[in-house]
Formats: sequence, structure tokens, C-alpha cells
Amino acid sequence: MMLSDLQNKDIINVYDGKKVGAIIDVSLDKEGKIVEMSVQKRRFIFFSGGVSKIKWSQIDKIGKDVILVNVNT
Repeated sequence: MMLSDLQNKDIINVYDGKKVGAIIDVSLDKEGKIVEMSVQKRRFIFFSGGVSKIKWSQIDKIGKDVILVNVNT
């Protein structure tokens, strides 16, 4: 899977059911595995709520159209 494939998916927080935002970058470890994603937070209609980090361990499921994360914020 490519970064562009991940960027096209909606990110949904299973904790509250809300859309989180859009992936803008990922951080890799020395072996090239994804450690965390940088997500541009959604505020109303526009993406202007700042950037948050979601750890790879917080991802519950990557589906065809969405990424389900469990972030208790």
C-alpha cells in the first residue's frame, strides 16, 4: 500500500464516531515501518484545526474506504 492510498481514506475515530481529518505525512522507523501518521485536523468544513499525531498502534482497522482509529482525546 502506498501513502497516496492511505491519504484517500477517511479517518474515523471509533471512540466518538467523528471524522478526524486527512493524512498529510507519516513517520517511519529504521526498518521502514510506519510508526505514526500526521493528520490535519478537520474543523467544520475546512482543514484548519492543526495537526495531530496518531500512532500506528491506535489504528483498529484499515478498510477499503476508511481507517478506523481509537483515539481518546
